[in-house]
Amino acid sequence: MNRTSPKPTPFPAELPDARSDIVSRTLKRIPDSSPLDRTIAEARDALIAQQHEKGYWLYELEADCTIPAEYIMMMHFLDEIDAPLEAKIANHLRARQAEHGGWPLYHNGELDLSCTIKAYYALKLAGDNTQAPHMRKARAAILERGGAAKANVFTRIALALFGELPWRGVPYIPVEIMLLPKWFPFHIDKVSYWSRTVMVPLFILCTRKPRAKNPRNIGIRELFTTPPEKERHYFKRSGVLAKAFLVFDHVGRMIDPLIPARIRERATKRAEEWVLERLNGEDGLGAIFPAMVNALEAMVILGYPQDHPQRVTAKRALQKLLVVGPSSAYCQPCVSPIWDTALACLAMQEAGDDSSREAATRGLDWLKTKQLLDEPGDWRVRRPNLPGGGWAFQFANDFYPDLDDTAVVAWAMHQARDSVRYDESMRRALDWLVGMQSRDGGFAAFDADNTCYYLNKIPFADHGALLDPPTSDVTARVVTVLARIGRPQDKPALNRAIAYLRKQQEADGSWFGRWGTNYIYGTWSVLMSLAQAHIGADDPMVKRAVKWLKAQQNPDGGWGESNDSYALQSRAAEDFGSTPYQTAWALLALMSAGEASSEAVRRGTEYLLHTRQADALWSHPSYTAPGFPRVFYLRYHGYSAYFPLWALAAYRNLTRRGIAH
Repeated sequence: MNRTSPKPTPFPAELPDARSDIVSRTLKRIPDSSPLDRTIAEARDALIAQQHEKGYWLYELEADCTIPAEYIMMMHFLDEIDAPLEAKIANHLRARQAEHGGWPLYHNGELDLSCTIKAYYALKLAGDNTQAPHMRKARAAILERGGAAKANVFTRIALALFGELPWRGVPYIPVEIMLLPKWFPFHIDKVSYWSRTVMVPLFILCTRKPRAKNPRNIGIRELFTTPPEKERHYFKRSGVLAKAFLVFDHVGRMIDPLIPARIRERATKRAEEWVLERLNGEDGLGAIFPAMVNALEAMVILGYPQDHPQRVTAKRALQKLLVVGPSSAYCQPCVSPIWDTALACLAMQEAGDDSSREAATRGLDWLKTKQLLDEPGDWRVRRPNLPGGGWAFQFANDFYPDLDDTAVVAWAMHQARDSVRYDESMRRALDWLVGMQSRDGGFAAFDADNTCYYLNKIPFADHGALLDPPTSDVTARVVTVLARIGRPQDKPALNRAIAYLRKQQEADGSWFGRWGTNYIYGTWSVLMSLAQAHIGADDPMVKRAVKWLKAQQNPDGGWGESNDSYALQSRAAEDFGSTPYQTAWALLALMSAGEASSEAVRRGTEYLLHTRQADALWSHPSYTAPGFPRVFYLRYHGYSAYFPLWALAAYRNLTRRGIAH
């Protein structure tokens, strides 16, 4: 791999960056005597103590109970059951059953049918008696909501693999899809990275239609209101386009027996090669659990023996996602070291003292080694001549760097005291980011112009998250770093991105948060970016956002928003308590808009000062972000660690420098 290039011209220093030295000198003069100073100092020390010796930060990334349930199901599919681990995962599942009898997608959420079906099945596989109170309660809740036939596509595929549901109950996704030309309405390059990594091994499974080994021969027919073989209503999609796709689905099933064996073999080989090329070592296909488990099961179906190095590696990748405690265990959907480290570095830089700056430098030096430059990547399909320069989200995911991480890493590098050492990394990052701008001026997470919206109508896409279109929050992060660094050649891209953000503002003044919960996250992201672009508090767009944020403040001084806002498409109907991380987002947003001396910011700061935990940091059980809105949610455990510190340090720095507007 060639990682060398001519030495670039150093980036221009930005006036606001001079505050790092001011803050450092100020901290040496001010003793840690006030509650604000003590809180910042103790939180800073606690965060530094959690830094790995190699320089990165890594916190647990928790999802709902679907993934730990699927881990148990995987062990029974393969007949490779780790009994002690299974017992611990079962403990985790039982502990998270809600009062409504089922399992939600996030803390205090409503029952999710598909998650509940998988959790019930996993517990039954693990040996729970179906007449136990918790199983009876779950079963009644499932049947009350229409039974297992009403589950989403991914759950129905899992049940079909266990022989619990006929294959006509899942979409027709033959492996021959791998042979479709790029001009065809459906092609794997037209869907998001997460979709293609999940789908390609699934093509093999759904074509071969294997039966899980299921050594205990456990079934769940009791979860169907109509016997699964007699059920005739597995697909209910409204709209002309959705109905047309269902017709194509039906025709495909009819002609499937006519597909020549040599074509099927060729398509299977192409899918296998596609997976192996992206297997990603012990970090796994796409570095995400659903793709990784599908890849392992596809290998088994293709005849890879248990001791085959690639099968061993694929299984090891899944095992590395486990969080195992003394009596309980769960499986993460992926890991987040790049994201955690970049954000922790920003918090450390805001804290501003020597130990914080040194910790940030250790983090940035580690991040520098993780930049993806000349590696192959699926993003190159649309940008074949664009040099690399991004960062992935996980320790390794070479095919799939993402724009959000890349922007935040470059932002932290530019904010470093010795930023010149990162000049080449920043240059490559900005070149890549600008090259990944979509036609509408926005930026997506992993791809450019991934906007074939009609594909969300195919039977496979009942989750509505097949694509990776531009979003306000990612666009805002790119605006932040382009504006901070201020290269003249980036001005056209910056202006187009700001115009995109103007169009995306909601009528109430907020912005939708695609990758964080939700309108508070989106509004924080955009307001910080507008400040960096020197769009001031007198801009109508900023005024509306500030007014909206202030109106959302809770009586205790904090801010909060649940993932219900994704289903409601509005925050107006919500009543949700304050959280430390969302309070921090709101504070950072308001301070970016010149509101540091406002009563709202003072009250928000007091909330953070009074809600710190005994370990000197903050915590909250709520889920902080969507993987897919309305379908899959995440809890970043690190968000309550570094965001409140960042906000409090920013408040101290602004107010004590007398620039609190």
